[in-house]
Amino acid sequence: MPKVLISDAMDVIAEKILLENNIDVDVKTDFTFDELIEKIPSYDGLIVRSATKVTKEIIENAKKLKLIGRAGAGVDNIDLPAAKEKNIIVMNTPGGNTNATAEHTLALLLSLSRKIPNADATTHRGEWAKKRLKGNEIKGKTIGIIGFGNVGKRFAEMCNALGLKVIILSKSFEGIKNDYPKYESVYLTQLLEAADIISFHCKPPLDGSPIIATNEINQMKKSSIIINTARGNLVSEIDLSEAIKNKTIKGAAIDVFADEPAHDNILFGLDNVILTPHIAASTSESQIIVAEMVANQFVDYFLRDKVNNAVI
Repeated sequence: MPKVLISDAMDVIAEKILLENNIDVDVKTDFTFDELIEKIPSYDGLIVRSATKVTKEIIENAKKLKLIGRAGAGVDNIDLPAAKEKNIIVMNTPGGNTNATAEHTLALLLSLSRKIPNADATTHRGEWAKKRLKGNEIKGKTIGIIGFGNVGKRFAEMCNALGLKVIILSKSFEGIKNDYPKYESVYLTQLLEAADIISFHCKPPLDGSPIIATNEINQMKKSSIIINTARGNLVSEIDLSEAIKNKTIKGAAIDVFADEPAHDNILFGLDNVILTPHIAASTSESQIIVAEMVANQFVDYFLRDKVNNAVI
């Protein structure tokens, strides 16, 4: 009987599906790094979300491990080269949190445009700061979407419905742009110059460098805002901080950070910056979907020798 460890908090449906299919499962979400290294040799499979960092050291100590499953899309917390070297399959659950992430991105956009956090805080203090809280409408604005995967497509759909002009920067979009006649394909320079809003829905460059740093920020409108619910460091946090302080751009809303958990960050405390703790995909609905997806993928692998959504 295969044995699986679930090391991050997720919906109980994952454990239930595994047990119903005679797969032994332990749910232990408070392992320290050293404890996980010590215990991992006992397991044939490992299911994580984003909290567990599946490092090279952990993989090297995984004597029986055949499969790592990510209940979500991003696999930045898994050392893929180390897994590949040991012939360990890594799977994710693309699409399971698409709508949740797109909705959170829209919520950030509206909150930033209408100064909702500041309005809430000042009203709670009894200040009635109505005259200081004039916001902006998003209808008629140009939004530049970087990346056109599942989330990028869903968010573009929302933006189009709300009356924004949608421009797309994505290699994958080039091959299918005729299917989306309402969206315009652009280069980075065009996007920087035209967009009132820039939203990230892409993977990081292979070298890990930011897509937007000081040089790119200087090409943007002073009235523009940046939203990132995709990956940390797609925008240089240092350069973004300086741009906000110097009013080179108007604001930013960030859900992902270069170093997580972000207990201390250069963006903390800045005006016109909304920060959330990597919760774009965290809805009750999406967590049920990804937990169910990853558990069924493990069942398919261990019982039917079938591989679904392999990253490597």
